[in-house]
Amino acid sequence: MTSDSAARQRGDRRTAALARAVEGGLLGPHSPVVGLLDVDGVLAAVDALNEAFEGPFEGPAPVRHTFAAKACGLVPVLRLLADAGMGCEVASPGELEQALAAGFPYDRLVFDSPAKTVGELEFALAHGIAINLDNFQELARVDRLLAGREAAGPIGLRVNPQVGAGAIGAMSTATATSKFGVALRDPGAVDAATEAFERRPWLNRLHAHVGSQGCPLPLIAEGIRAAYELAERINDRLGHARITGIDIGGGLPVNFADEDDRPTYADHVAALREAVPGLFDGRYTLVTEFGRSLLAKSGTIGTVVEYTKSAGGRRIAVTHAGAQVATRTVFMPGSWPLRVGVFDAAGRPKQGPPQVVDIAGPCCFAGDLTATGVELPAIEPGDVVALHDTGAYYFSSHFSYNSLPRPAVYGYRADADGRVRFALVREAQSVREVVEESGLAQAEALVELRGT
Repeated sequence: MTSDSAARQRGDRRTAALARAVEGGLLGPHSPVVGLLDVDGVLAAVDALNEAFEGPFEGPAPVRHTFAAKACGLVPVLRLLADAGMGCEVASPGELEQALAAGFPYDRLVFDSPAKTVGELEFALAHGIAINLDNFQELARVDRLLAGREAAGPIGLRVNPQVGAGAIGAMSTATATSKFGVALRDPGAVDAATEAFERRPWLNRLHAHVGSQGCPLPLIAEGIRAAYELAERINDRLGHARITGIDIGGGLPVNFADEDDRPTYADHVAALREAVPGLFDGRYTLVTEFGRSLLAKSGTIGTVVEYTKSAGGRRIAVTHAGAQVATRTVFMPGSWPLRVGVFDAAGRPKQGPPQVVDIAGPCCFAGDLTATGVELPAIEPGDVVALHDTGAYYFSSHFSYNSLPRPAVYGYRADADGRVRFALVREAQSVREVVEESGLAQAEALVELRGT
């Protein structure tokens, strides 16, 4: 199947799922916003990732693909990925517990965080979880925790190759002043990193991650090349293969402009093979940490249009999906634009002459817009707006502005004949649960404190 065919089929499945969600009441007046995830689309992305990295190797590929849990920290989604053979990269105690609850074994986990506590390090060391250490102080902390013992799992040092920023500064982790890793171009950093490996037999990996959205493939490849060259230098200096693995991070950008998957994992591997051919000679185990690129294009946020109006000659459609689910798009629309579709109240794609419209959310500030000046068929109250390519971060990383409840999330499979099956991933949060979460049980605490 060509990538164009796969993209078309994914779009057809999405259209069928939206129609069935409306028909079945998953999306409508009583459930005005919902997240939908295409299971077959996710699994196809996993297959594409595996195929791309198997190609350069003769024999079994020495690669462990892990999913970056921050991209969608929902246990059923993580469980699906675990069942598909993925590992999981976690960056907090919450993500670690989610991954364990989803069934990832310890030896398929990678723990990254620039602020690991002693307790978190102790847990990872005791259970053989792979760890990437961020700085020399953290190395010294692990020295004390191991106290001469061998480590149960791989331990790496994260380095910042300082190759520069992509188009989105906040998504670029290899800038001159990035908070992540050992800055390799700082004076003395390479020698200090080399000495760290000389002194610590338990240190056996390097980790580099250049960034994600907005980072072009040559920039990512340049950063990984810097880590590879450092690994070669250290192994040469020590006279043996102390470094046996390189964690190359993730960061494949996602195309939010249309339905196509580009760049592809195959494109990414081709860029790496050109820039770092030795990476694929089998001497190093590779670890990847892709997140957004595995899920984004398989996700859709559907929301009911509550009102339509105009202001200053511009049409506005007021929906129930705004900054609480599309936080990055609302606050950085130039960097995170979304494709928008419109369906009628029965869930059928709308037709008709295009009109220029802003798509607004429910949050109480003027900038709560998920799309500005887009051309769509005329929108009426009761219609459904679909925000495409939102499978990563959007409905899984809720922003609690205005105490808006988290929406329900459903996974779906759509057959060729249009039959759609849904599975609940996360229940919608009730307003009562929002109140309870906001300290209901302690309602009198401050009044009582005032009276003491």
